Amino acid sequence: MTTHSPQGFGYRARRTFTRLLVFLVILGLGGGVVFLLGQLNARTFTVVQENGELVVMKGRALPTGAAAYRPGDPRLADAYAPLPLEGQDVTLLTQQKFTDRDDLDRALFPLLETLARPRIASGEPAKVERGLYYLRRAEKLAGITEEQRRSLQSMLTDVAFYQARQKLEDARRLVSEGLAQLKLAAETENRHARAANQMLTTVGPTARNLEEALRRAVHTESAPDNSPVAPAPQQPAPSPSGDAAQQPPAAAPTPDAGRAP
Repeated sequence: MTTHSPQGFGYRARRTFTRLLVFLVILGLGGGVVFLLGQLNARTFTVVQENGELVVMKGRALPTGAAAYRPGDPRLADAYAPLPLEGQDVTLLTQQKFTDRDDLDRALFPLLETLARPRIASGEPAKVERGLYYLRRAEKLAGITEEQRRSLQSMLTDVAFYQARQKLEDARRLVSEGLAQLKLAAETENRHARAANQMLTTVGPTARNLEEALRRAVHTESAPDNSPVAPAPQQPAPSPSGDAAQQPPAAAPTPDAGRAP
């Protein structure tokens, strides 16, 4: 009859140590997975719609969760600040996730273009200024494609005319206000009256001519061209038969034609 001796202390210690080691390995692997998921989530961007604005969200350093993106760089803070949507539908945009900021920039640009283009083409100063606001935000998106950059440059070129016209109008208004204030100072008994009269004598005629030129440039010469288009010159009507123009002219009758032999 064979009997088994009870397991010794050393065997039980090795078994306990092996189990503890396996547990620690599993725990370490689980922690590594959680850390990697947190790093991946921290680089993920999403957008949400809140109170009529598009808000950019950035993932936390956790497997899940996000918070409003507030970069430390003031330039980036302006680029990714809440964006007024003004009635635009962004349902598809809010359903996407972006693994880096370049992808986010490329997705935001079409929305900014849609908001900017009709406003800068309206010709109304208030709307043009609003469109320019969206263009300035689009300029700060560093990750847009070359095609998007060309589109942005095209819109900036279009709006340059309206900016120039507005600056000329501002200059005209400043000149007009300056002349009016000089005239008021010259007509009032004060210690600046003599200097104001001298200034009016020196610059008054030139300033009035400049004001009038600016007025014409802004309100007349920059207006849309509504003159009727001149009709195209009419081409001569073709001959009834194409071969008739190529036939030589008929010979004149000779004096002897028609005489009897």
